[in-house]
Amino acid sequence: MIMVRRVVTGERDGRAVILSDGPVANTHDYAAVPGFQTTLAWATSQAVPPLPDDGRDPVVSIESVVPAPHGTRLIVVQFPPDSVMTSPQFDGAAAAQEYAAHLPGLAEAFEPDGSGMHRTQTVDYDIIVSGELWLELDDGEIRHLKAGDIVVQNGTRHAWRNRSDAPAVMMAVLIGAAAK
Repeated sequence: MIMVRRVVTGERDGRAVILSDGPVANTHDYAAVPGFQTTLAWATSQAVPPLPDDGRDPVVSIESVVPAPHGTRLIVVQFPPDSVMTSPQFDGAAAAQEYAAHLPGLAEAFEPDGSGMHRTQTVDYDIIVSGELWLELDDGEIRHLKAGDIVVQNGTRHAWRNRSDAPAVMMAVLIGAAAK
């Protein structure tokens, strides 16, 4: 598993200071999906966040991983190999329950057939940090991605696959958007 260190700056008496430096509280290692980990590192709720930051941790009691229009989320996801989900020991119902508890708003976007396909009202900047992922679109088109590759996901139906034998890490910035 990865440990995400987050350093947050702010101001005190008109001077820049470090408000916090350490692991992110909103990190979860999924028991039902060994090797799957999510870290919701930051969130904004307004189109124009107020500065200086007030020092409160915006992800401790988040209501939805999917931001409302103009809001943002920064999430780091470690994907285990797909073989974890195809194992005879995999319990899809337990995984769905754990997703609902730790990925509110996003868990509901996944299609109930277990395909991993989903769509959110967001523009996502997805950066592959390590390993390899495969982006699958609803028409069956697939793109193989490696560390350093960036996907700009514009609210389309898609799924992430890890067809390798090693974990893959992706960082994503989700920007809340409005439907046409």
